[in-house]
Amino acid sequence: MKYTEKIIWKRKGETSVLRTNEKEGVVWLTYPALEKTDGIVHGFSTRLGGVSRDYLSSMNLSFSRGDEEARVRENFRRIAAAIGFDAGGLVFSDQTHTTNVRVVTENDRGKGILIPRDYTDVDGLITDVPGIVLATFYADCVPLYFVDPVRRVIGLSHSGWRGTAGKIGKVTVQAMQAAYGCHPEDILAAIGPSICQDCYEVSSDVIEDFEKAFDECFHEELYYRKENGKYQLNLWRANELVLKEAGILPEHISVTDICTCCNPTLLFSHRASHGMRGNLAAFLGLR
Repeated sequence: MKYTEKIIWKRKGETSVLRTNEKEGVVWLTYPALEKTDGIVHGFSTRLGGVSRDYLSSMNLSFSRGDEEARVRENFRRIAAAIGFDAGGLVFSDQTHTTNVRVVTENDRGKGILIPRDYTDVDGLITDVPGIVLATFYADCVPLYFVDPVRRVIGLSHSGWRGTAGKIGKVTVQAMQAAYGCHPEDILAAIGPSICQDCYEVSSDVIEDFEKAFDECFHEELYYRKENGKYQLNLWRANELVLKEAGILPEHISVTDICTCCNPTLLFSHRASHGMRGNLAAFLGLR
């Protein structure tokens, strides 16, 4: 029996916007809305189908979580083969919760996987180079996918609470405009699997940043205060608002219905595992 025949996702909402895929035991997620664009390869990994062990089992895609390098490399080989891209074409982010976006060129091919990165503090990547596959990494934070089918440009950004308050989604769109002449109304976007509002308790200092970043009319949609003085924060809705503010059309935005923390056996979650976890990855490339 295939994994996909046994998987039961805990989903938010009644309509699924993510497709579960499997090949040779490797399971990953895709957005049908992005699959409609010819020449695009994309996916979001799960924990299933790799060779890592114990709390990293099994598809850990991080070299910095205590895993054996050989196992991580085999995991990358497997996920690349399943989704259908050359692992040698990967370009990694260097995530430190900034709003820095890097324009990726042919000279960056393989950085992070084949050769060391010569850049730091990069949470967003954009490119128009065929054969390069952008990769960003997760265990509760929000992946943001961007596809401009007109200009043949893609972007992938990591948006934790700091990146969301800093509106890295909007910064990414602006970078695509500046570097490639993209028009926001042409861009298709997706908000990837990440922690949901029900699972994401934060303190008042986080909320203060969101109060400054977002108009007061949206505050009720973004968070509510609990009796213990903490707040429940909605990163999905916040990023949707950021993408709309950037000029992306509402009908061009797909919002995840899968929470990493609600599905800890299928996805790595920092919060659910109290930090004992590997990394998931988002992939996006031009064929």
